[in-house]
Order: sequence, then structure tokens, then C-alpha cells
Amino acid sequence: MTSDAPGWDAIDARLDEFYPGVAPKHFGTLHRFALGGPDPLDGVSFYPRDEPVPHWHIVGYGMSELYSTDAGDCDISGWGFEFTFRVSRAADDTEPPVWAANLLQNLARYVESSGNWFEPGHHIDANGPIRQEYPTALTALAFAEDPELRTIDTPRGRVQFLQVVGLTGEEYAAARQWDTTGVLDLLAERQPLLVTDLDRAPITDDPAVRDAIGAGRARDGSSTGLLLVAGFGWSDEGDMVRLTFEAVTAGAVAQAVRDRLHHGRDLIIDGDGVRVLLRGAEAFDVQRTVDGGLDVDLPAAAVLALPSVLVAGSRALAGTSGLIVEVVE
Repeated sequence: MTSDAPGWDAIDARLDEFYPGVAPKHFGTLHRFALGGPDPLDGVSFYPRDEPVPHWHIVGYGMSELYSTDAGDCDISGWGFEFTFRVSRAADDTEPPVWAANLLQNLARYVESSGNWFEPGHHIDANGPIRQEYPTALTALAFAEDPELRTIDTPRGRVQFLQVVGLTGEEYAAARQWDTTGVLDLLAERQPLLVTDLDRAPITDDPAVRDAIGAGRARDGSSTGLLLVAGFGWSDEGDMVRLTFEAVTAGAVAQAVRDRLHHGRDLIIDGDGVRVLLRGAEAFDVQRTVDGGLDVDLPAAAVLALPSVLVAGSRALAGTSGLIVEVVE
């Protein structure tokens, strides 16, 4: 007999390998998203774990293709991933953390509404505690492949189990300025299986961790190639091109230039829907893109000079023949 939910069955089969005979606590949606419901995840399962530390292993259903479809064979099922989350719990706690399911639903809504998906190494600012009305220092999220579930093949294509991990503000800054995977590796040494503990202190309180992050940043630069900058734009002025930044964001842009371009990595600046790609090159060049952005090639002299001109005022950028950088209050 053919199942009408082969994708769902494949996820369950993978979970049975780690939780044989365990019936998880499951919360399902009554009105499916595909039929106009508000929640992209059709369900969220909670598995209680005692090892290596007590926690809930939480798995969502809905970012991949769960049901029969006439779309034909695909290499990737749906968005290509399902969210997982590991949240610490007291050893005698039997009540699943419903707030965690709500967080996964919010992430799923973001993906569905924006078209922006997540992959291992990505991060996002939660703009506040990841659990509302709870005094936690965790205010951001990072994403990693679930260290146990990994990636599976299903009848509808490949699905990666993408684990959500809570970060403090200091850890989030380190992920942006250096490398998300590097920060998560340091966190995993202290939080087995990257369990999110709302009550933990920042790992950056440890001088050894700060030294490791500093050394990695000096060695590698930043892995964050996209910088969202409010108020950023560009304009043509005859043979000149003007890049305009607001003073409140200029310092962050200067640091991103040091962390990316100074290490031979491209940097995309996105402001109000306008994208400009900055990259190191042998010679200066500016190319307009079909989406209204720019591709800007910067020689070594311009790459070195750019952070110093990101201060109040308007200045021609050394090493270029037609680029003005303006910082406005």
C-alpha cells in the first residue's frame, strides 16, 4: 500500500533509528498551510532526552514535501530541510516547551513569506530574547546540521535536518565578524549536541574562547558576505558614482570591509532593496546590474583606503577614477 505522506514517513523512519519505540509528544495544526492555514509546519514533535544532557529534541514537519505530489522527481524536497531544535530541560520535566514550537513556526513563516531559506552557517538576529518574557541572554539564532539526524533521502528528494541554536549577543557578533561554524564549534565544546540552554552565560566570558575567536578572525576574516545597511544607496553623477551611507551604520560597514575585502572576500551591501557588490580586483570598474545595483571592482589601494573614508562627509576614494563615498548624519 502506498502512503499518502511519504515524506512524513521518511522523517519518522529516521527518528525511529534514534528513538525506537518512543512515542513523542506531538502538536499538529488543524488547518494546513497549503489549504490557507497560518502555520507552515504541519506538526512539531518533542522527544525527551537524558543524554548527554537532559533536553528536548524537537523536530518540525512542513519545510519539505511531506505528501504525495504530481510535481515529479526532484533532488531536493520542498525547501530541502526540516527544522530541529534542542532545548535543555529539567530531568523530571514532562511538559514540552511550547514556546520552542512557536519559534520554529515563526522561522517557517519567515521563509515562506520572504523566500529566503536557511542553511548551516547562517544566522539571524531575533531582536530580543528568543523566548518572549523570559530573562535570557540568548537574542540570536544560528543554524547547523543536526549532529545526529544529518541529511536523508526521501521519496520526494533530499532533506537536511537543520538545527536551530540560540546565541547571545556577544556570540552573534563573533559569528558575523568571524565565522558561524567556528563559533558553534566552540559552543559545542561546552554545550553537547548544541543544546540551547536559556539560562547559560555567553561562552565569550571565557578568555580562552575570546582568544580563539580573535585568532580566527585575524586569520580568516568574516564569513558573512551580506551586510544589511539601512539608508544605504547609490547615484550616478556624470562620470562619477556616489555611494551614500548613514553615519549610524558607517562604522559597521568599515569593519565589514576590513573583515571581508582585506581578506580577499567579496562583500554585498544591501540597503532598502539596493544591492552593491564590492570585490577586490586588478583595476577599478563599475558595472550596473539588471536589478538596479552595482558590481564594483576595487584595486588594492581602494580596498585599503575605504574604511578610512567611511566618516562624516563626502570623499573621493583613492585608487579609483570615479567613486565618491558619502556619509550623512
